[in-house]
Amino acid sequence: MSEPAASPSSNKGPRPQDLDAAALRHHARRLARAGQPPWLHVEVARRMAERLPFIKLQPARVLDASPALGASGNLLRMAYPNAEMLWHEADGVLAERAAAVRAPNWWRKLRGGHSGRIEALPARPEVELLWSNMALHTCADLPAVLAQWQASLAVGGFVMFSGLGPDSFVELRPLYARNGWGRSAPDWWDMHDIGDLVLKAGFADPVMDQETLRLTWATPESLLADLRALGGNLAPLRFAGLRGRAWHRRLLAELETLRDADGRLALTVELVFGHAFKAAPRLTVAEETRVSVDALRATLKKGRPGG
Repeated sequence: MSEPAASPSSNKGPRPQDLDAAALRHHARRLARAGQPPWLHVEVARRMAERLPFIKLQPARVLDASPALGASGNLLRMAYPNAEMLWHEADGVLAERAAAVRAPNWWRKLRGGHSGRIEALPARPEVELLWSNMALHTCADLPAVLAQWQASLAVGGFVMFSGLGPDSFVELRPLYARNGWGRSAPDWWDMHDIGDLVLKAGFADPVMDQETLRLTWATPESLLADLRALGGNLAPLRFAGLRGRAWHRRLLAELETLRDADGRLALTVELVFGHAFKAAPRLTVAEETRVSVDALRATLKKGRPGG
């Protein structure tokens, strides 16, 4: 949460959910170097997988759209052992991490490349399940991503996704505001707005859900370490000043104000879950049909005996 901000004039968009694109790339590269996926992603992947048995469809082709940091590969293979497992990462650095995790170098060379990788969306041929764990809140253009997902699904297939909701780390907002440090996090899309976007993208029967976690820490240092492991502050209007040792000491002191009745530092994390299906396209019927006189005569003639 201590990276320098880019210019607000070049990054702030018309929506409060906008992300700083430069910060997003920086954090993706830092997380790609980590030894393990973010700790929270592992837990959310498990909770998502618990929902799969409620869906009767057994997909033949599964696409993991966030494998590098989504911690979902083993869970998907256990849920669908006979399915073809595919993956896609839009960011090149994260794609390299995903390829390295899924198969060692000698196996990839033997198979002639990154086995199972979909280079670009929409996927062809289409898949029956598109899965994305804890990547929704890092989409700089969520409507465009949802449109790609919808185009990647076969009719009757389904999408499952998760991400952070807007009430995540809400306790940091007044702390940052009283110190003039800008936004502590983006205003991520809320559950209802995501549901509307899913419908606009062409999905059917979206089901949205949310869970709230209350996380606690013993020290400010451990709290900051865990937040850094999750990524960083992607808000375009985050604090743009120099963050030196004095700023860091002030931050640690301010975090002490978050202690609860048990003496623990407490933060809220809102998790948003969703799934939806791809229905068959509807046939449109025009209010008015035009037929030429010649075509009508030919049709009538065919209908006469001996015509």
